Amino acid sequence: MSSRINIKPLGDRVLVQPDGSGEGKTEGGIILPDTVDKEKADRGRVVAVGEGRRTDVGGLAPMFVKKGQKVIFSKYGPDEVEVDGKTYYLISESNILAIIE
Repeated sequence: MSSRINIKPLGDRVLVQPDGSGEGKTEGGIILPDTVDKEKADRGRVVAVGEGRRTDVGGLAPMFVKKGQKVIFSKYGPDEVEVDGKTYYLISESNILAIIE
């Protein structure tokens, strides 16, 4: 990613740039309709991370995910945001299912 994004997620939100590679196609190159892939988790790279979740006693629970990590997230959790013609997702950290190492 070459341009800087001026979006700072609040609380326990994470800004993710979705990984569009192979999306909508099988390994053999067959194009699938959008409705086929709706229930699968999606992947992306963390672009920005909020400060963390506020606890019941007023403290701050730090974020587990870090900028630059590749993650798998629930497709039903994100809010879609478009900046400079690129699509990003704002996701609650609890909707991130795994970190890809």
